Amino acid sequence: KMVRMSVLADCLKNISNAEKRGKRQVLVRPVSKVIVKFLQCMQKHGYIGEFEIVDDHRAGKLVVELNGRINKCGVISPRFDVTMGDFDTWVANLLPSRQFGHIVLSTTYGIMDHDEAKRKHTGGKIL
Repeated sequence: KMVRMSVLADCLKNISNAEKRGKRQVLVRPVSKVIVKFLQCMQKHGYIGEFEIVDDHRAGKLVVELNGRINKCGVISPRFDVTMGDFDTWVANLLPSRQFGHIVLSTTYGIMDHDEAKRKHTGGKIL
C-alpha cells in the first residue's frame, strides 16, 4: 500500500478524475481542515456544488457534488512561497489565460485565492 504523501493532492485528483468521467458526485477520504477550506474556496467560485462531511470517527469522508465546471485542478508541490510581487509570474506560469482560473494560497489570513490575497495585500504558500 502506498503512503499518502499529500491528502489534498489525492482529494483534488479524485475530484478531477470523477469530473472527467462525468460523475455527478464523488466521495473523498480522508478529510483535513485544509481540504475543507480549499473546497469552500472552489465552491465560492462555483466550481463545485455543495459538499457534506461524513463523520466516521476516523479521518472522515466528504461527498462533493460536481457541476462539470472543473477543467483541471491540482496541487503545486513543494508549497512554494509567493510574495505580493510574484503573483503575476505565478499566474502566468500556472493558469491557462488571464481571464479565468484561480491559484489557492495558504496565507496568515487563512486559505484564499490569489485575487483575494492581492486585495488583502498578503503573500503566502501556494497550495
